[in-house]
Amino acid sequence: MGSSTSSLYSALAKTVSRPALPHPCDSTYNPGNDLDLDQDPADPLELLRECREVLRNRPAQLQRAFVQTGHGDARQTIRIMQWNVLAQALGEGMDSFVQCPMDALNWAERKYLILQEILTYRPDIICLQEVDHYFDMFQPVLASLGYQSSFCPKPWSPCLDVENNNGPDGCALFFNHKRFQSLNTTHLRLSAMMLKTNQVAIITTLRCRATERAFCVAVTHLKARSGWEVLRSAQGSDLLRNLRNVAQRIETEEKTDTDVPLIVCGDFNAESSEDVYRNFATSSLGLDSAYKL
Repeated sequence: MGSSTSSLYSALAKTVSRPALPHPCDSTYNPGNDLDLDQDPADPLELLRECREVLRNRPAQLQRAFVQTGHGDARQTIRIMQWNVLAQALGEGMDSFVQCPMDALNWAERKYLILQEILTYRPDIICLQEVDHYFDMFQPVLASLGYQSSFCPKPWSPCLDVENNNGPDGCALFFNHKRFQSLNTTHLRLSAMMLKTNQVAIITTLRCRATERAFCVAVTHLKARSGWEVLRSAQGSDLLRNLRNVAQRIETEEKTDTDVPLIVCGDFNAESSEDVYRNFATSSLGLDSAYKL
């Protein structure tokens, strides 16, 4: 980066000089207010240029080909990014990526790779899993770009077992506050067989400022690895139950007879043959997979 002070560096440096945000488990923590309206807005194109400059010696950015699913009213079209970004502590200290060069796991560059993807596609809503740099990177930088956000950490995050960790990992949800107004945010610790588990979810109800219509977005990360299919199914059923409750509440508050639009994002760690997938596909909420095409 040389001797000059970059926009991105300045955004990160501001978090060092201001009081720390309360811990998410603190009763005073308000997950719906992670947006500093007094913060100087950042220029997304300038930040993208900076990312590309830092990464100029890395392999070229992957060019993705997307499937166009419709051509509706631009005011009602929402671009959503769903991404398990890999907890930094796990990538460097626990998950043993034996075929991955260590420099690819270096946070000093990887944070720019992540931001480059976000800045390239400029999503209206961002749903992330395995976030363990929320307070020192994701929240301040994305807030400078106009995203309001919420973070729900895992209660027993494996990141905490790694030396020099950056705190627990969890799910994070960001949305463009100029497009959407936050109506309600619910943090869930998912249950299975009446027992609390280590997996979490966020359900946020938003109102589109252009259309004034309310809708719900959820993000989750279910239990990984083969052998845990029954637990994943139970966690998914718990999330579905909570989604029904939220949808019914919003329908009552909005005084509408039509179903509230619902978007569920997440790393389900599941094949389409698993019960958890079938339960979502056949639920009364009318969900359908975005991956069918």
